[in-house]
Amino acid sequence: MLKYENVVRDPVHGDIPLTREELGILDTPEMQRLRNVRQLGAAYLVYPGAQHSRFEHSIGTAHLVSRMVTEINLVRDREGGGTYGGFDQHELRITRLAALVHDSTHLPFGHNIEDQTGLLPRHDNAERFVAMFGDQTVLGRALAKTGVRQEVLAILAPSSSPLADSVPQHWRGLVSGTIDADMLDYLARDAMFTGLHLGYDPRIFNMFRVDRKSQRLYVDLGRNGYLKEALLSEILRCLEARYYFSERVYYHHAKIAAGALVAKAVEIVLLEGAISFDELQQSTDAGMLDLLQNTKVTDPTKQEQLTLYLDALKSRRIPKRAAVYPVYANPDLQEPMIERFFGAGTADERRRVERKLTSALATKIGETVPVLLYCPAAKMQLKQARMLVKWPGETKLAPLSQYAEHVPRLADLEQSYQRMWKFYVLALTSNKEHLKKLGQVAAEFFPNAVNVLVPRDQDPGLLVMN
Repeated sequence: MLKYENVVRDPVHGDIPLTREELGILDTPEMQRLRNVRQLGAAYLVYPGAQHSRFEHSIGTAHLVSRMVTEINLVRDREGGGTYGGFDQHELRITRLAALVHDSTHLPFGHNIEDQTGLLPRHDNAERFVAMFGDQTVLGRALAKTGVRQEVLAILAPSSSPLADSVPQHWRGLVSGTIDADMLDYLARDAMFTGLHLGYDPRIFNMFRVDRKSQRLYVDLGRNGYLKEALLSEILRCLEARYYFSERVYYHHAKIAAGALVAKAVEIVLLEGAISFDELQQSTDAGMLDLLQNTKVTDPTKQEQLTLYLDALKSRRIPKRAAVYPVYANPDLQEPMIERFFGAGTADERRRVERKLTSALATKIGETVPVLLYCPAAKMQLKQARMLVKWPGETKLAPLSQYAEHVPRLADLEQSYQRMWKFYVLALTSNKEHLKKLGQVAAEFFPNAVNVLVPRDQDPGLLVMN
């Protein structure tokens, strides 16, 4: 049995017990850094209470791993009949450790920096986990002492561990599934600290099973030959809650615009060679902003831009929307825009177009106003319904998405995610006339695109969404 010698009081889950080994992991500098890395990045500029960190989220995720394991084992012992598997204490120990460190590679404002600059690998890149868990870090050495470092790596970055093939699928399912401990914690935590009343029923923890033969995590949707509709509804409710958070928080236009400021500042210092990736990896939110503030680049124009972006962020002068091109109004626009402006290999083109838009706007208004482009990934925050289920009447496990024709809400949810994609043209100004002019400039640059941000007839200077 795991020996829990410490208790942490958590505002979301109450008392959370920790082992001495887990406390040692949490006390490493790499994990303590997460105390000062906000879970929701720049969302605090929209939801002032969203100050919670990836540190408490990591503890909460480990706690929910235990909660899921307890329910899985209860079902196995009560009605398994040789069909259900579960977790022994050693497996629980490993999956809890993986849950504790699953966010250790996150940068401050990481999603914006990684996705929008196209200059850095994503936080869940295998190489970043290998580096974080290596002997050169205190965290890596602490994990090595546990004797299960490779098992933890095999859960979080399977392609990088020699044990990837020997680690059972149900270990990974607890931490990196469609509905997992990670998601169940951040939904509850984000709801509390944003003040949004969106959530899930705690009975969702009772739905998971481990197939003894294949060692895979799944949900049994059948009982006595019929569909357990209440259980299916709870799965959809959880996925819908995540969609609503994506719509109202994760992709809120002001959060996106503020994140774009940070990304532009980081982009400048990276391209100028003024700071390194390692410095970013070791930074907290405030530490990174201080690092940027104190960094000097040799190009005076770039230095002026860097100062402008950082000052704007400090005073919450968030870039405003001048043009918005959603996929629902531009069904043929998304793919070419993503190919042109999103991710690795596109940064030069995005910067080139931003410079041209800035120059064209300056010609119209007689002053220079920085223009920023924002292009999200095609899938946005979509958690595709790939979780395994046993559908009534079927003998084999299959992804829930395979039964979409029987679950209209599932198809509606995926379409809602797809419709959420929007390409933004932003400007660092609140002057409505300047924004209107930029909208006209953008129309010349993207002549075949439909901008849904238009002047209201009775007040041409006021920009509103159609």
